Amino acid sequence: MARQSEMVGANKPEPLNAHCRSREILELIGGKWSLLILCLLKAGPMRTGLMMRRGQGISQKMLTQTLRELERAGVVERRSYHEVPPRVEYSLTPLGETLSVLALQIEHWIVENYEQVIATQALFDTLHSEDTYAKNVKG
Repeated sequence: MARQSEMVGANKPEPLNAHCRSREILELIGGKWSLLILCLLKAGPMRTGLMMRRGQGISQKMLTQTLRELERAGVVERRSYHEVPPRVEYSLTPLGETLSVLALQIEHWIVENYEQVIATQALFDTLHSEDTYAKNVKG
């Protein structure tokens, strides 16, 4: 007999449920580098060196690890060319194309709302640093 945790999502995935396997997909997409890689690959096939230059800040290790996870999920395809020197390119699969549309919408939202978010963060930090200071002075 199947355990309850295995039955969760049997009919419908429940990504918010920690015991549902679909949660892995949510965690993959929400990973630190996944959206960046999806946005980069929307421009077309790319080698890791170019991804590292354009995606400033990602290490070779994290790029490789995230690409492998995206490849495992069927979102990214790795193509190896038997040349000298060897060449490897990554591209979006048709499934990855559908996901990259969402990634680009998030990128657009960031561009459109950047100033408001930064201003709100600065205000929050100011208000909370004063609260912290006041508590420390009184305490």
